[in-house]
Amino acid sequence: MKTMKPISAIDIIRSSGFDLASLRKGQRGLPADSVRSIVDDVKKRGDIAVMKYGKMFDGVDISSLRVPEDEIKKAYDSADKNFIESLKCAMKNIEKFQEALIRKDTSVEISEGIRLSSLIRPIENIGAYVPGGTASYVSTVYMIGIPAQIAGCRRRILCTPPGKDGKINPNILIAADMAGFNEIYKIGGAQAIAAMAYGTASLKKVDKIFGPGNIYVNAAKMLVQNDVAIDMVAGPSEVLIIADSSSNAKFIASDMISQAEHDIMSSAVLLTDSENTAKAVRNEIDQQLKDLARKDIAIQSLCKNSKIIVTESTDECIALANEFAPEHLEIMTKDRESVLKNITNAGSVFIGSYSSVVLGDYASGTNHVLPTMGFAKSMSGLSVDDFVRRMEVSEISKDSISSIGKTVMNLAELEGLSGHSRTIRFRMEELR
Repeated sequence: MKTMKPISAIDIIRSSGFDLASLRKGQRGLPADSVRSIVDDVKKRGDIAVMKYGKMFDGVDISSLRVPEDEIKKAYDSADKNFIESLKCAMKNIEKFQEALIRKDTSVEISEGIRLSSLIRPIENIGAYVPGGTASYVSTVYMIGIPAQIAGCRRRILCTPPGKDGKINPNILIAADMAGFNEIYKIGGAQAIAAMAYGTASLKKVDKIFGPGNIYVNAAKMLVQNDVAIDMVAGPSEVLIIADSSSNAKFIASDMISQAEHDIMSSAVLLTDSENTAKAVRNEIDQQLKDLARKDIAIQSLCKNSKIIVTESTDECIALANEFAPEHLEIMTKDRESVLKNITNAGSVFIGSYSSVVLGDYASGTNHVLPTMGFAKSMSGLSVDDFVRRMEVSEISKDSISSIGKTVMNLAELEGLSGHSRTIRFRMEELR
């Protein structure tokens, strides 16, 4: 009798001799030459070039780049009340955490007659890029907008690609308005980065550009950074999970899938010293993939860029994690505090079985714009204080998850990411 090939084809391997960095092969290549011509054209011809590339790449023919106020009002009029309430809940938590992070003006008397001060001043003009494509990234809007607003940036603009009807997703418009963006533009791709960097007849240039995007957006950010500051060059989303025999295989599998469904280039890695846990997670992944809306994307990600790695010890898991320096790190071990003490490199850390990355993606309060591709060794996640290396840690207890679980599921379903929603539902079902 033939053995059926597992649906995910994710490998379970031994750690000996395996280089985790090899999972990122091919992710650093950026199409600089093709993007350079777009950037140069926008720099030279402004709006005309922006509209040309919008028609060429997005299939949209528009005569005005800025979103008018009445289009934003119409978005509110047609919005679902649950969506508005979920946004309010998520934004409140983001605001609370960012306000706690912001540095105040300080003054220190070094010795008599010598007083040194540190004065915090906001960047005057910032630009945010929010991707379109296969999912509607509402959460990225407020992850950038709220810190900018709390920091006191005077002018906050947002660029995002329109649909073929020439309109922005109404949910994006509502989130942008609530997050305090005072200018919204219908521009996507490399041309959006160039427009923000150099300005056009429709929009004035900004001082710093924030936000994730595809390889063309990232290539454009690399090309313009001599003329305008950028936050970081963000690669594909990634999660690394450290687990032992005490961990919940269903939770781990759902968290790996929730990252894999982002993009075919995303990475999901499990490090465990328990072979039984490795096998249980593999089986769970196969079961959960069966009815996933974005199954094809998740399978490609799991096959190409993801691994389940069995180590000799938890210490080896820690060493491998620090070397990989993941964007998201989940610690699902019995003695998780001792593991955390030895973690030095991660964008954002999530402690315990109930602290899913997805909660941080949407509503727990930490920021999801984070360093990828190993840059967590030297960079911090986005915050009001973007000049200090900082590692964020989330610990969400079993008892408190119900307070934001429904909010997160509403937002995840809205964005079409059913794997994100399901990973929270699994946790809430454990409470019954």
